[in-house]
Amino acid sequence: MSKENHPVYHKFTLIGVIVTLGIVYGDIGTSPLYVMKAIVGANANIDANYIIGAISCIIWTLTLQTTVKYVLITLRADNKGEGGILALYALIRNRKKWLYIIAIIGASTLIADGIITPSITVVSAIEGLEAISPNTPVVTISIIIISVLFLIQQFGTSAIGKSFGPIMFLWFATLGILGSIHIGSYFPILKAFNPYYAVKVLIDYPNWFLILGAVFLCTTGAEALYSDLGHCGIKNIRASWAFVKTMLILNYLGQGAWCINHLDSLLHNGINPFFAIMPKDFLIVGIALSTIAAVIASQALISGSY
Repeated sequence: MSKENHPVYHKFTLIGVIVTLGIVYGDIGTSPLYVMKAIVGANANIDANYIIGAISCIIWTLTLQTTVKYVLITLRADNKGEGGILALYALIRNRKKWLYIIAIIGASTLIADGIITPSITVVSAIEGLEAISPNTPVVTISIIIISVLFLIQQFGTSAIGKSFGPIMFLWFATLGILGSIHIGSYFPILKAFNPYYAVKVLIDYPNWFLILGAVFLCTTGAEALYSDLGHCGIKNIRASWAFVKTMLILNYLGQGAWCINHLDSLLHNGINPFFAIMPKDFLIVGIALSTIAAVIASQALISGSY
């Protein structure tokens, strides 16, 4: 598609920031749907120290992997305003011919992310219905949603895309509010900002590799910050990330506080902390919003893979 037919939001404006929320952060923005559930499942012995340490790992992964690596460093490596692994390869290909191998690997990982994101994200969102009706056919509903997503690719999604930004703004605001409500129930969760607890949990628990695997799900989709550089511009991406990161951390802290206060039910009932922190009266709305956010995240990755 030519640039004349594809809106590009390089200029730093409020509209540009909101549009960036919909284009860039669908994948990393829906990670709270499943990260804490994966962390709980990664270890058989769960206590307050484990939860605090895991949340600390999340905070510092988002800081080092996303803020420092992508937002502060990688975004500067643009190729005439364009980003992404192939744009980076075009920038450096004359120096080392063999770097095309790295470019192929990088593009392959994006496609791999495009495969797992729709399934994991949509299934995690639909699983929220099990809190209302345990017999909900989660897999069947998820397959239908994902099939429709693939079918509409041939018709284009520009009209749908215009609404992505405001919806994702609402999504992130909801994440922050839901998390903030529960932080007060266990203020020691704020110790997670200290990297000491991140290091400690990896030393104290022998299955640290599984813990890290679950933690790194929190930064899935961070590569979109660089690959969508040409659409959104560096200033819009950096400004919107400050908001996104704040809302994500608030939600993870809230989930962590809830987990510590409900260790028994967490271990025996397989509850997803993300939906557990929602007030019961908000659950239907929360599930609907989660599903829409999951569809946006999936759509972005499917389009990127194509």
